[in-house]
Amino acid sequence: MKFWDASAVIPLCLKGPQTPVMRKIAQEDGSLVVWWGTPAECYSAIARLRREGILDATTEGQARRVLTLLKEAWTEVEAGHNLRETAWRVLSLHPLHAADSLQLAAALIWTQGHPLGQHFVCLDHRLRKAAQREGFEVLPAG
Repeated sequence: MKFWDASAVIPLCLKGPQTPVMRKIAQEDGSLVVWWGTPAECYSAIARLRREGILDATTEGQARRVLTLLKEAWTEVEAGHNLRETAWRVLSLHPLHAADSLQLAAALIWTQGHPLGQHFVCLDHRLRKAAQREGFEVLPAG
């Protein structure tokens, strides 16, 4: 199992330059772990791309269907007091936006505070750096 940030889930839903590598990681993984808010972040990104004219309605619908299929199979780290407090700690240490702090906090909760040897799949530069500083092995490599 690997923890997946929304930035890494989107290429599984929409074809783009990162899609092949994300699909390979997902196939090797077989079981994705995500934060409870990841579906909303993904729906937001897909809708924004449609509003900006990058996606048409058909492609948006296909992306939403893929996301629904992924949601049926993944494990979600639920929101709660521990997640919120962990996010606050993360925000005091790393230059992250609120949603990214919740992503990283969820990953830390998933590992029960022991991220060494665990994988964090992410394409966002700031979040990747924060996850590495917390002890995760960040994918894709490089």
